[in-house]
Amino acid sequence: IAQEVVGLFCMILITLTALVANTVVMVVILKTPLFRKFIFVCHLCVVDLLSAIFLMPLGIISSSSFFNRVIYSIAECKALIFLNICFISASILTIAIISVERYYYIVHPMRYEVKMTIRLAVAGVIFIWVKSVLITVLALVGWPQGNGATSASRCTVYWSPGAHKKVFVILFSIACFVLPTIIIFAVYCSVYRVARIASLQQAPVPVSAQAVAPRHRCNSIASQVTIITARILPLPQLISDRFLGSNKAILTLVLIVGQFLCCWLPFFAFHLHSPVAIGALGGGHGEMVVTWIAYSSFAINPFFYGLLNRQIREELARLRRSCLNQPLGQELCLSVSEAAVQENFLQFLQ
Repeated sequence: IAQEVVGLFCMILITLTALVANTVVMVVILKTPLFRKFIFVCHLCVVDLLSAIFLMPLGIISSSSFFNRVIYSIAECKALIFLNICFISASILTIAIISVERYYYIVHPMRYEVKMTIRLAVAGVIFIWVKSVLITVLALVGWPQGNGATSASRCTVYWSPGAHKKVFVILFSIACFVLPTIIIFAVYCSVYRVARIASLQQAPVPVSAQAVAPRHRCNSIASQVTIITARILPLPQLISDRFLGSNKAILTLVLIVGQFLCCWLPFFAFHLHSPVAIGALGGGHGEMVVTWIAYSSFAINPFFYGLLNRQIREELARLRRSCLNQPLGQELCLSVSEAAVQENFLQFLQ
């Protein structure tokens, strides 16, 4: 009983964290003048918030032994599976698009400013939901019909009989995990290479060399980072960042990619293994564990993709001061604009 109580407490805590964190980040983004820049992060918060409102409470009922007597109709079970697959797909696809967007923002900033329009962002959001709904509809093809009922604890993808579930699980894993993982890993490896080059080029240039031989202007991201940090950071900090910048960048990227793999790899590995296991009708306790490890991503995402961003944290601090009736006025717009100019490469990664 103690184990069940602890499990129920952890599930409720994850759900409440997802509700609060996603709401806070979403409100901050909607109130900031830089909304276009964070539109996909805002969409990720919306998906995770919907999951915390509709999916995770049903997941608590399906996972905890305290609700073993709860019975779902076939329609209710289909609705739970629909929400489960749809929100998981939308969240993972949004994370993949965020990684691509960050790549262009960092490596090709001029191209990003020109091509990243509201129309393109809306098209990306529509693509995410269309693909998620199509995958979910595919999951529900061939499921039992009628007005029967089943225990809430058995309302999983394995309730679907026959070989159809094996085909779906394979397609679901490839479309919503394997391909996004490849994209995320490839993109952040490219970002790390740029970060490493930029950090190595932050060494101060002697004044005599600048006076004797003026150099041709370069618009590369590495030179832009060098110019920005040279104007902002003092000399000792420049020297320190030259040696520490690469480690800070790789640590940030390892945390982002590692969090994604830790949350979703057990979930998809379990679902890929279960259909080939002999007599695997339901996932049981193992499925409950990997499912809630995956659901924890809904609570962690707003921290990794929202609150770790310095501009969002500063905006949150200003909104908190405004709630305490402290006047902000024009200082808010000026400070946000200055933050956008002074945000160097490694600060953006963090």
